[in-house]
Amino acid sequence: MGRDIDAIKISGEDRRKYRDKVRRSLDVFARMLREHRFEGEPAQVGVEIELNLVDDQGEPSMQNADVLDAIADPAWSTELGQFNLEINVPPQELSGTAVSDLEDELRASLNNADEKASKVGSRLVMVGILPTLREDHMHEGTISANTRYRVLNEQIFAARGEDMRIAIDGSERLLTHAGSITPEAACTSVQLHVQVSPEEFANYWNAAQAIAGVQVALAANSPYLFGRELWDETRITLFEQATDTRPDELKHQGVRPRVWFGERWITSVFDLFEENIRYFPALLPVCDDEDPVVVLDQGGCPQLSEMSLHNGTVYRWNRPVYAVADGLPHLRVENRVLPAGPSVVDVVANAAFYYGLLRSLAEAQRPIWTQLSFATAAENLHEAARNGIDARLYWPGLGEAPAAELVLRRLLPLARDGLAAWGVANDQADRLLEIIEQRCLTGQTGAAWQKATVAALSNHGAADRNEALRLMTQRYIDHMHTNEPVHTWPITL
Repeated sequence: MGRDIDAIKISGEDRRKYRDKVRRSLDVFARMLREHRFEGEPAQVGVEIELNLVDDQGEPSMQNADVLDAIADPAWSTELGQFNLEINVPPQELSGTAVSDLEDELRASLNNADEKASKVGSRLVMVGILPTLREDHMHEGTISANTRYRVLNEQIFAARGEDMRIAIDGSERLLTHAGSITPEAACTSVQLHVQVSPEEFANYWNAAQAIAGVQVALAANSPYLFGRELWDETRITLFEQATDTRPDELKHQGVRPRVWFGERWITSVFDLFEENIRYFPALLPVCDDEDPVVVLDQGGCPQLSEMSLHNGTVYRWNRPVYAVADGLPHLRVENRVLPAGPSVVDVVANAAFYYGLLRSLAEAQRPIWTQLSFATAAENLHEAARNGIDARLYWPGLGEAPAAELVLRRLLPLARDGLAAWGVANDQADRLLEIIEQRCLTGQTGAAWQKATVAALSNHGAADRNEALRLMTQRYIDHMHTNEPVHTWPITL
C-alpha cells in the first residue's frame, strides 16, 4: 500500500488500463477466495507507529530525511510530512509474553532512534497531533521528498479542483483552507494489524468497526490543532477533511469520502475490495507487468499490486489488507483509529485492549453487529472523537452510557477473556488492562493531560497560547520518555 512510485504524467489511457487491471485483479482475488488459497493459522499481529520530529524547543523539525539516514534501520521510513517518521514492528504471534516483548522492542527502537535523531538536531514525539504545529508549516514545501506523496497531492487536488476547506467546531473554532494535503501529515496514528482467515475476516472487521468509538474515547490524544483547542481526538475529523477529493457539489450528490467509516456490516472481505472499485476512482493509476491470471494458473501467488495500491488510497478506519509473505497470501484487518502515544506502555495497553476485545466480540455466539446498527457505530466514533473519555456511547443492553462506565462494566472482562484466548500470559494481560482501568477511573487520557497542562501554564504566566503549547510539548516529551502511563502524569508548571 505504501510502495514507492516514479514521477509520472497520468493520461486517460493510463486510467483505462489501470481500471481494467484492478478489475482483473479483483476477479483473481475472488477466485483465490473460492479456491481457499490463503494462509491459515497461526494468526499474527503487527504494529505501525507514526511519529513527529521536533527541535530542542519543541517546534516541528523538517528533518525526516536526515533523521532516517542517521537511524539507518529498514524498520523506519518517511511519512507524508518532513516532520514525520514511521516505524514498522515485525509481525508476531500474540501469545505468552508477546506483549511485553513488543513493549521492550518498541522502547529499544524508539530510544535508539531518538538518540540518533538528536545528533542531527531532532527529537521524536508520539502524539496524535503535534501541539506546536502552525498553519504556516502546512504547505507543499514540507511534503516529504518521496515522489509518491507529490503525485498523490497532485491527483487529490486535480480531482477536487479547489483548495481544501477545513472547518472544525470544538471548544474553539477553526476555519482554514489548504492548497496541499500537508494537513494530513498532522495526523499521526498507531495502526494495529491482525491476520485472519478469509472465513473469519467479516467477523473481525465488523467487530473492529463496532468498537472504534470505544478505542478513541480511551486513547484520545489530539486536542490541539494550529493553536486551537478543538476535539479531544481532532485527528479523526482533520484526516477526514484533509484527504477529501470532493468539492461541495459532489458531497451533496452523496459521493463517498475517501476517508470512510463505511456504510454497512459485511459478510465477506470481498465486499470491501469490490466497494473500493465501485465507488472510488484511481488516484495513483500505476500498473506493473504481472498478469495475475497467468500467475495463479501456473500455481503461483499473484501480488495483485494494482488492487492493493488502490486499496491504499481508500482510507477506511478499519482497512482490509491483502499481502504476500514468504510466497503465501494472507489477509489482515488494519485498525487505524488510534492516535500515537502518549507513552510506549500506553500504546501497548491500547493494543492489548483492542486485540482482546476484538477476539471476544468476533467469536461471540451472538455477534455485536446483530445488535448494533452500523450508523450508531459511526456515531459512536465521532462522539468519542469530540469528547474523549467523557463521551457517551451507545452499547446494546446498556443503552447510552459514559465511555469509562461502559469499559469498566462490560468491556474489560471481555478484553481479558480475549487475551486469554490468544494465549497471552495472565500477568501480562492484567498489567496492561489495569492501565486501561486506571485511565477510566482517573479520567486522564493524553488529551485530558494536554488540556489541563495548557490551562495550568496559561494561568501561571505563559505569554500566550503558543508558548503554553510549546512548554506543554516539552513536558510531554519528558513524561513520554519515563514510559509511565499517562493516567499517572502530574499536572505541573
